[in-house]
Amino acid sequence: MYSDALLKQILTTTKTIAVVGVSPNPVRPSYYVARYLSLKGFRVIPINPGHAGTQLFGETVRGCLSEISEPVDMVDIFRRSEAVPEIVDEALTAFPELQTIWMQIGVEHGAAAAKAQARGVTVIQNRCPKIEYQRLFGELRQGGFATGIISSKL
Repeated sequence: MYSDALLKQILTTTKTIAVVGVSPNPVRPSYYVARYLSLKGFRVIPINPGHAGTQLFGETVRGCLSEISEPVDMVDIFRRSEAVPEIVDEALTAFPELQTIWMQIGVEHGAAAAKAQARGVTVIQNRCPKIEYQRLFGELRQGGFATGIISSKL
């Protein structure tokens, strides 16, 4: 559905990611995906109203997207599909230069995606940026996966 070239372009041009629904619990997927992205050099701004004001990945957890005053390139959504329209509306209002809305595995919303795309925002649904990063940049090879990407890394 999404070309490797598109996904790679997103992951190489994105600098700042707001992760909506991040958990401070290290066993939750939202935590380890956000932590991985921060370790790869992305600035990760965590969003979780229940933990606003605490620290994660060197950033203050915000209660909502509109609390972020700096530009954001990507909004990564770790919430149920029903929550997506409100998040997309807030993201489009808060970040006029937003490049990407990324919905995690199991998260999709056609109408919200179409609204964002009509504003020129690239939308990825039902995918994980951590998995795609590892796959496209040859890191899954370390786990025994054949990525199809030639790399000198072992």
